Amino acid sequence: MKTFKVLGGGCRNCEVTARAIEQAAKEAGVEIRLEKVTDMAEILGHGVMSTPGVGLDGQVIHSGGGPAPEQVRAWMQGRFSRM
Repeated sequence: MKTFKVLGGGCRNCEVTARAIEQAAKEAGVEIRLEKVTDMAEILGHGVMSTPGVGLDGQVIHSGGGPAPEQVRAWMQGRFSRM
C-alpha cells in the first residue's frame, strides 16, 4: 500500500490534487492511503514552501501547483523523481 500526503491549507488546488491521486489509484488498481495535511508547521517540517505538496511513503515528491494527470499516474507505477 502506498501512503500519500497532500500538504496544503485546503485550497482548491489541494483538493484537486487529492482527487487526482484517488482517481489515478482507482484506475491503476493500486491500494493507497491518502492523508490531507493542513497544519502549516507540519507542512513546513516536510520542507514544502509552495503548496500543494505531495508526499509518498515519507518523501516529498511534488511541490508547488497541481501535478499533471500523467505525473499522478506515473506515481502509481512508482515512477517519480525525488525533490
